[in-house]
Amino acid sequence: MASSFPYLTVLVLVPAVGAAAVALVPSRRVASWFHEALGLAVTAVTLAVAAAVTVAFKAHDGGYQMVSSHVWATQLGIRWAVGIDGISLFLVLLTAVLFPLTMLGARARRDPRSFVGWMLLLEAACMGSFIALDLILFFLFFELTLVPAYFLIGGWGYARRGYAAIKFFVYTFAGSAFLLVGIVAVAFLHRSQTHVLTFYLPALVHTHVSGTEGVLLFLAFTAAFAVKAPLFPFHTWSPDAYSQAPTAGAVLLVAVLAKLGTYGIIRFDLNLFPQASRTLAPLLLTLAVVGIVYGALVACVQRDLKRLLAYSSLAQIGFIALGTFALNSQGLSGGVLQMVNHGLVVATLFILVGWIYERRRTWQVSSLRGLQSPAPVLAGVFTVAMLASIGVPGLNGFVGEFLILVGTFVAHRWWAVAATAGIIVAAVYLLWAYQQVFHGEPAEEDLGTTDLSTGERLVVAPLIVLIVLLGVFPKPVLDRITPSVDRLVIHVDTVTHTPVPAGLARTQVAAPAKRPSTGGVP
Repeated sequence: MASSFPYLTVLVLVPAVGAAAVALVPSRRVASWFHEALGLAVTAVTLAVAAAVTVAFKAHDGGYQMVSSHVWATQLGIRWAVGIDGISLFLVLLTAVLFPLTMLGARARRDPRSFVGWMLLLEAACMGSFIALDLILFFLFFELTLVPAYFLIGGWGYARRGYAAIKFFVYTFAGSAFLLVGIVAVAFLHRSQTHVLTFYLPALVHTHVSGTEGVLLFLAFTAAFAVKAPLFPFHTWSPDAYSQAPTAGAVLLVAVLAKLGTYGIIRFDLNLFPQASRTLAPLLLTLAVVGIVYGALVACVQRDLKRLLAYSSLAQIGFIALGTFALNSQGLSGGVLQMVNHGLVVATLFILVGWIYERRRTWQVSSLRGLQSPAPVLAGVFTVAMLASIGVPGLNGFVGEFLILVGTFVAHRWWAVAATAGIIVAAVYLLWAYQQVFHGEPAEEDLGTTDLSTGERLVVAPLIVLIVLLGVFPKPVLDRITPSVDRLVIHVDTVTHTPVPAGLARTQVAAPAKRPSTGGVP
């Protein structure tokens, strides 16, 4: 469904123009706070546009909405094509919410002009990635995220920031090389069948690929997405990047950029290669379960709070992958919801750890003790986020994990049983870390720890409200996610000749033709 007002194009242009404006205003001519205020204003406008998109979104429409499609390079078949559905809607909203809160809660220690500029460019690239319907356009935005993320880690990170930034860049750039090859291959396969060169996703879903072609192309796409997420065993860059990045960089890397990987799998792998997705599902389910258990066990032995959260996130990404490759409505809806839930929870935890570091100049568990006594509000907020990460009922983490496990149990029982071990271990390491840091008799240096200021409380308050609200009343979110998920599940089931469940059969079906299309691109 097209929109008369180009909401989605504006969603990308606002932070992009804001980044250019910040870069053009020299620091010597304005007050030191000017660039931060300008950046905050730009992210606030972006949030307002994202909120308007959410309000205008039709809850029971599973197709793409607010589509803008314009020819960009005619000879190359590249289009400026953007659209949104229930799978991408709340990832866009998550991105719009986290950027202004991160700017407020994790300000730059130096050179705010460059810091704000890179942040705004990163927001534009993330927004573009979540709404792009042209594969080349998606690739450009997907790759663009590397540049500001690299400079945020390398410019404002901690002691080993140079090593962490290079490792992050090389790993993700190498994975993206396979993605580009896969994109070009799909487009030329489509052209050989239809005589139309296009990178437009709704057209490419009709491309016929053989079994071997589908598996190879699936692996090419997944190489990039698995590194970005990261999925086990492509995760080795993440503990270094998350621990050495500044607080703002860590929050956005794990809460937003990581979701580009899992989103890419859902949006492109399942749509373009449904047969390969079903064929390789056991492999991906196994990697997901290994990642859940491995991440949880390694987190248990961490004495560094940021690295503990990094391995905890690896386990959570494993849960998202588990729900995705259950390839049914419950599992996939849970996976999409868990992307949003995990983003909110882990952003809260990384912001809190950053504030602990500002007060105590350490995030080593052995150096912290009894912070609950001098900082009870900090301890209380950390408790809520920690319990949400464990998956306690009444908080948002429970809903996503429950749907994922139900969907996986229906389709792949033993993978679901194995994954529950990760939930149990998560309770162990998170409760242990909380006990070590916040309980006990505080040391002399811990007694001087100040509690959250009014400004800091205002930063985390929206996150805590969303964590509770999505745990108590997730229906409005699921009502918008489910139609798009059902549409995708029907597409996969139809192409793979899998019987469609009766409940899904009555929903709107996304024309998953098994024969190549013969017309041009709309």
